[in-house]
Amino acid sequence: MTIDRDTAYALMTEWTQSPSLRTHMLAVEAAVAAYAERDAEDVGLWSATALLHDFDYERHPDLGPAGHPFVGVAHLRSLGAPEAMCEAILGHADHTGVPRETQLAKVLYACDEITGLVTAAVLVRPDKDIAALEVRSLKKKFKDKAFARGVARDDVRRGAEELGVDLWEHVAFVLAAMQGRAAALGLDGSSERGR
Repeated sequence: MTIDRDTAYALMTEWTQSPSLRTHMLAVEAAVAAYAERDAEDVGLWSATALLHDFDYERHPDLGPAGHPFVGVAHLRSLGAPEAMCEAILGHADHTGVPRETQLAKVLYACDEITGLVTAAVLVRPDKDIAALEVRSLKKKFKDKAFARGVARDDVRRGAEELGVDLWEHVAFVLAAMQGRAAALGLDGSSERGR
């Protein structure tokens, strides 16, 4: 079975009911797909991987071997998912011990946490619109440990380091990717979220 973007989206929505978790996976997809396009990588594979990186979390939130992301990856392997996808999904979670050896794995890890900070920064804006959000505002939010406490700042820094890019250039790239999909992420000032 080929796990293309549409198949990945269907699987993600089947396994995940939480609108915020779905939006997170769509945000990570926006950033990962933008890197794939920039670097002439397989956009379909990278998009599908990003969409599925947390698809099992709602059903299996335990971080042990019987939980996230092991359960999801076992399911993907049973569907014939490419090993590059499975290894990247395992590698995005430090607790698995799986090293990030491919560019896909490194990009997925680098984009995961920072999209959460960007989303949180938009949601505290009065207009709830990502269009006017700037990197300087994200720098302030990043330094404020009380803001978006769930965003692991060390993971964000490590992700940029592993990619070999400047942290704030990476943040700017992710922000632009998310701005390009603002409506689908529900970050365009409207209350609607969609595909």
